[in-house]
Amino acid sequence: MTELRQRMIDAMVQRGFAARTQESYIRAIRRMAKYYRRDPALYTPQEVQAYLLHMVKDEQLSYSSMNQAACAAQFLFQTVLGHGREHFHVPFAKVPAKQPELLAREEISRLLVACTHPKRRMLLQTIYASGLRVSEACALRVSDIDSAPDRMCIRVACGKGGKGRYSILSPTLLDLLRAYVRNYRPTTWLFANASGTQPMNIEIAQRAYHAARAHALITKSGGIHTLRHCFATHLLEGGVDLFTIQKLLGHGHIATTGRYLHLISPQFRPPKELDPLDLLAALRLF
Repeated sequence: MTELRQRMIDAMVQRGFAARTQESYIRAIRRMAKYYRRDPALYTPQEVQAYLLHMVKDEQLSYSSMNQAACAAQFLFQTVLGHGREHFHVPFAKVPAKQPELLAREEISRLLVACTHPKRRMLLQTIYASGLRVSEACALRVSDIDSAPDRMCIRVACGKGGKGRYSILSPTLLDLLRAYVRNYRPTTWLFANASGTQPMNIEIAQRAYHAARAHALITKSGGIHTLRHCFATHLLEGGVDLFTIQKLLGHGHIATTGRYLHLISPQFRPPKELDPLDLLAALRLF
């Protein structure tokens, strides 16, 4: 390992960067070094900009991929190497925001039925019922489920940016989790890998979602994060206020949560007899 790479890793660890962010940044700089075949510490701003253009123009990568590489370059040259922002400018592309394709409640019900692997189905149910990111759900420990009647919550120990929070544990989800624990007897990780020594791999969770979506004959695009979008939108449609949803999702700014206001269906009327926070209970109607 080169000294520069170690310095970059140390700087990311010191700032609490997630493991996946560290891997992404290191991979981006490694690809840039492979392109120029010399020490990245010697690059000029013009060379960095030329490489970012090469990604989009020659490699035909997306602007989102280019922006990921730009983030890595900005961190390396401005934070690690100490070049001032005014002297070492790293350009970013303006990526148009795309509205996610939401699943209807009937489609979510079909998707969960189509996932025949009990552990993976329980993971999908947990993500939809609590609004967790897939990385957060895979990293859940058994001790993160607080079933005390006066608490009833899920503890997210390390969310995005290293921030912890609590999300809801609905009665229906708690019943399903209790049955799951009785059958599978997890010890440390709620959704462990095959050997039980580590949490479930995120890619396995993604594949489980895509396989269930295909078996349910759902043609809408999007990955497992769609369930998190559905969680937020369905809570809004049920009358839950935006501030509460912001806290449940772990958003730093209310404006991030506010985009879900554009996704709600004006035609939907939630059943009065159901708790709007218990999304899984509502699926029984479909």
